[in-house]
Amino acid sequence: MVEDNRGAVSASPALDRELLDAKFNPPPPRPGLASRRTLVDRAVGSGARVVAVTAPAGYGKTTLLAEWASTDARPVAWVSLDRFDDDPAALLTLLAMAFARIFPDAAEVVAEMRGQGASALGRSAPLLAAAMSDAAVPFLLIVDDLHEADSPACQDVLEVALAGVPDGSQVVLAGRHEQAHLARRRVEGSAFEIGAEGLRADAAAARVIFAGAGVDIADPELDALVARSEGWPTGLFLAALLARDGGEPASVTGDDRFVADYLYRECVRSLPEDAQRFLRRTAILEQLSGPVCDAVLDRSDSGALLRELEAHGLFLVPLDHRRGWYRYHALFREFLLGELAASENGSAIRLHLAAAAWYEEHGLPAQAIEHLLAAGDRTRAARLVAALARPTYLVGQVSVVTRWLAELGDAAIQAYPPLAILAGWAAVLTGAPAEAERWAAMIERIRFDGGDDEDLPMFESARAMLRTAMYTHGRERAIADATLAVASEPPWSPWRDLALYLSGEVSLLSGDVDAARSSFEEAAALAPQVGVTDAVLLSEAELAILAAQDHRWTDAERHAAVALDAIDAVHMEGYPTTALALAVGASVAIRRGDRSAAERLLARGMRARVGCTYAMPFVSVRVRLQLAVAFTASGDGVTTNHLLREIDDLLDRCPDVGALADEIAAFKHEVLDQPAAGSTPLTPAELRLLPYLQTHLTLSEIGRRLFISRNTVSSEVGSIYRKLQVTTRGEAVTRAVAIGLLGA
Repeated sequence: MVEDNRGAVSASPALDRELLDAKFNPPPPRPGLASRRTLVDRAVGSGARVVAVTAPAGYGKTTLLAEWASTDARPVAWVSLDRFDDDPAALLTLLAMAFARIFPDAAEVVAEMRGQGASALGRSAPLLAAAMSDAAVPFLLIVDDLHEADSPACQDVLEVALAGVPDGSQVVLAGRHEQAHLARRRVEGSAFEIGAEGLRADAAAARVIFAGAGVDIADPELDALVARSEGWPTGLFLAALLARDGGEPASVTGDDRFVADYLYRECVRSLPEDAQRFLRRTAILEQLSGPVCDAVLDRSDSGALLRELEAHGLFLVPLDHRRGWYRYHALFREFLLGELAASENGSAIRLHLAAAAWYEEHGLPAQAIEHLLAAGDRTRAARLVAALARPTYLVGQVSVVTRWLAELGDAAIQAYPPLAILAGWAAVLTGAPAEAERWAAMIERIRFDGGDDEDLPMFESARAMLRTAMYTHGRERAIADATLAVASEPPWSPWRDLALYLSGEVSLLSGDVDAARSSFEEAAALAPQVGVTDAVLLSEAELAILAAQDHRWTDAERHAAVALDAIDAVHMEGYPTTALALAVGASVAIRRGDRSAAERLLARGMRARVGCTYAMPFVSVRVRLQLAVAFTASGDGVTTNHLLREIDDLLDRCPDVGALADEIAAFKHEVLDQPAAGSTPLTPAELRLLPYLQTHLTLSEIGRRLFISRNTVSSEVGSIYRKLQVTTRGEAVTRAVAIGLLGA
């Protein structure tokens, strides 16, 4: 289902890299603005590991940060966020990339920031914290526009990552809203805060602003202007531009949005109509360059006009040193969008469609999707989401796919059934049974002939594979569906590996081991063609299990090594589909006497099993059986018995598992008389909760994150403490890290 095909996310690596690099470049200091050096010196002198710069738009947050970045003696890393970064895996990846720019030895940690579900909080964030704590010298990491990534999941991973900031280093977080963890740091005295009050301009700063605009203003008039504006920097800057162009700046009365609109309008009014129209229409773009503006506006001089507008001081922020890409100041863009809606109602749709066409043509489909959604073109958006869902899932950004699906809505997805198939698979592979059942029910109600999409499976085949994986109608129907899928998917189909893998699984359920082995071998052999997919990974794991059962340990070790190397190579840590390979890998390690490796693999496998739910029942049962086999070999009968109880719970929902039931019965008989040594493992629910103990969230807040009651959280936390033999959160986290349940 999931290919190692990151190129599908961006077919234009050079342009994608250009836009990505722009996020790590601090804007050059703007001339004609008052220095904020006093504030910077106070923040540096505080020694606080975290500095929060919090104020509404227009208070000069980025200006302060740019000056700080250009004057600090420490290695400086910078990252600017946008709404595409409101995903824990995306946020952690950007922070790690910024950090690796000043500490190249930490580059390996960037690849570890991927992962889905609890993996980002339980593994990726602690790894980033550890990398920062090991920095060779003190550093400065500046994060601008943090309000763009303020989802609870992003707040949680950020809090864990910040725990690794060492003495002498500082992370500066700038945004429009106060960060949730700031209150605790305020009490602890571990944060330095710069708010709107500290960013207000006094008379001296206002004098610099007016001088930079080439305007001479008398002291009394300037003092009155500062008082009326309450020191609002953007208001004073607008007033200076207005005065420069012959207007009357006395209308500034504070940071009210209506005043800003008035002042912007007055500043723009003196421009030629062509320039005004350019500003309005390009405001639909979050990032501007000459080529994309040319495409959206059907003109050829946008690059020159952008440079001219920047020289005019009209709130264009360069995103790179070559002046190839820009963005509008946030308040100015909001004003321009309002003007566009008021003066050219209806043109926004056409402009968004033109932007989408340019981004799609230039290999940036994720940006194209956003413009298509803004234009209301859900048909084209659905096709692009279908193309991007798999590679986006692979890099751990499951919440991005979820947001796209939510914005498209069920009607648009039903109108393009291949997307419903992908949504169903995403739910199955991330262990979300309720969502999987919802999509499966929708898929059963719709009809689709396959359209003209060569890269998508025939709909009937795809539907059959989803039914097989979910084991919706029992063993006989699963056999028929798997047979249909293998017959329907030609050798060149990107879905053939999945069809073969599922055929192997139902053959095992029927007791036909030879047929199963043949299907798994054929699926695994497709790896050079399709990349590392969930199906290839699971097939290699099953081949290792079959070899181990035949006591062919050399073959078992070879297949397990291929699977484990693949997990590490494409950074699939935390994905439920890795659990089977981790389990059999542990058994192989125990067989060769490597207990340390086995313990690490078992810890990873137990974490990954959390997502192995009844959404894919026979895989989830087999995962627990193989984990139980490994724990039995390691002498841990308590964990074995716990896993067997989990198997019984799954079988209550799905009793007809054919020959797998015989395997379970034989194993239970084998371990019946063994002593139950060992400690009770954490349940899947407890493993989902465990990463939140790294944060300072209250029990009620953790409950809201996990959609469970406070009482349930309290009960699970108590159980975690008992099983880990600790009494506090800190001790629980330390113990979990030590045994590989967190951060490993």
